[in-house]
Amino acid sequence: MNEIHNDREVHPPGPDFSGADQPSYANTLFWGPEGLRPGWGFAFYVVMFYPLEMIAVWLAWSRNFGASGLWSDLLEELGTLIAAVIPSLILAKIERRPWGAYGLPRRQAFGKLFWVGGLWGCAAVTVLMLALRGMSVVEFGGLALHGVRIAKFALFWAALFLLVGLSEEFRFRGYVQFTLGRGIGFWPAAFLVSAFFGRIHLGNAGESWAGALGAACIGLFFCFTLRRTNSLWFAVGFHAVWDWGETFFYSVPDSGIVWPGHLLRSSLHGPAWLTGGTAGPEGSVVCFVVIALTSIAFDRVYPRKAADERV
Repeated sequence: MNEIHNDREVHPPGPDFSGADQPSYANTLFWGPEGLRPGWGFAFYVVMFYPLEMIAVWLAWSRNFGASGLWSDLLEELGTLIAAVIPSLILAKIERRPWGAYGLPRRQAFGKLFWVGGLWGCAAVTVLMLALRGMSVVEFGGLALHGVRIAKFALFWAALFLLVGLSEEFRFRGYVQFTLGRGIGFWPAAFLVSAFFGRIHLGNAGESWAGALGAACIGLFFCFTLRRTNSLWFAVGFHAVWDWGETFFYSVPDSGIVWPGHLLRSSLHGPAWLTGGTAGPEGSVVCFVVIALTSIAFDRVYPRKAADERV
């Protein structure tokens, strides 16, 4: 764990201004004591990411690849992940930082933190759904899939939501969180990033403001796990399994979307504040309670350390 802390606390120097010559205005404009100034790093990342994302989405839905429907959704997530990683690799070279400083150290890839995060995600979404079932506002119904189709869709959704977890966690809590945190502090950056994370969910057809707020709170919890572990791998595992549980296993709307290929014929009955309405359980008041309790439990299991005191 100490190695991870070191990754995220590297403060590489900018150009060498130790000689007799004074630095030029251009150098001081772009470079500070800790390397590339955070505002420029963030701006360069955004300028590089969005054109790459647009190309990735176009390619995913292009007929040239022969894909459509759910397969195009999977290709879109893969392309978006690549679009998020490429600028960070370039900026890591410019800033002279190890790429792992941005939250996904390669030596931890799909290691203990990922699988533990997945178990936490499974527990959290199960507590949420069983609580709603206990309140008689959700019915799981019978099977919607049979035979080999169960295994096929279970694997497909596992692959897609693994890409979603990687893509969304790195896009919002990777380079962007790290760089904004350098500029304004970790928690102000976390609140800004989480608010934007919730806001973009409103682009989903069935999403609601309550559901978007729920997504923002979950995003803030992921920032908390990043703070305590100095890694995004826990959040990736949690995120992937949470989405898989909602979409496939419990077969309820996920951020306003009801996907095909779900396991059960589940249905929600009752007031929207309790069921989440068209947004799904993430818009339920119960979800806020579950995330709060999960945060308290995480605080106990992963206590604050000295490195967590930095602003």
